Amino acid sequence: MISCLTCLVVFSLFVSQCHGGCAEVDSLTEAVAGEGFLLGCISCKKREELSARATVDWYFKPLEEEEFRHIFHYDHPTAVVLHEDFSERLQWKGTLNDDVQIGAVYIQNVTFNDSGTYRCTFHRTLFLPLQNEKVVVEKEVELTVVAVANRELTAVIAEIVMYVLIVVLQLWLVVVMVYCYKKIWDDHEAREARKALKAEGSLLGSKDNCDGVQAE
Repeated sequence: MISCLTCLVVFSLFVSQCHGGCAEVDSLTEAVAGEGFLLGCISCKKREELSARATVDWYFKPLEEEEFRHIFHYDHPTAVVLHEDFSERLQWKGTLNDDVQIGAVYIQNVTFNDSGTYRCTFHRTLFLPLQNEKVVVEKEVELTVVAVANRELTAVIAEIVMYVLIVVLQLWLVVVMVYCYKKIWDDHEAREARKALKAEGSLLGSKDNCDGVQAE
């Protein structure tokens, strides 16, 4: 019991360092007809150290319509386009493992009919020690399709920063997670070594007592 509590204490010391490896950046909202466009959708776990599995669904509601259409589903490693209007035009550009936090998709050859509301839905299962927890996260993107790009310099810079930030933070997260778990493992090994030395000392003490009794 004490050993478990010690592990929890040590682990909690590094949670604050491990958290923050994922940053939720809003998607751009203006696409140019005939070009490609990245629909961004990021949902970060509140506790990065927890193992999880997530699937992602994309829905689309055209302008002046009330109902959403289910257009895309991702369940690693399978990506499925579910609506004929987006057949062979949607590509998965998100996380390439079970623990999905980036749910971006890329639309090829954007048309004016692609204008409307896109909804990204994460169905995430957090694997907790006592009981798994299911979480649903929804995000929406209002997309406008224009004939000619009308992007300010700040928008271009923001897009570049978004890509760079995603890559850097993912790499930083891997490094920090390895560091965290290494520290926990080293502490565990040190405790086990102390236990072994204590047990060895107790054994030698018992042997000395037995030798003393036999000598008498």
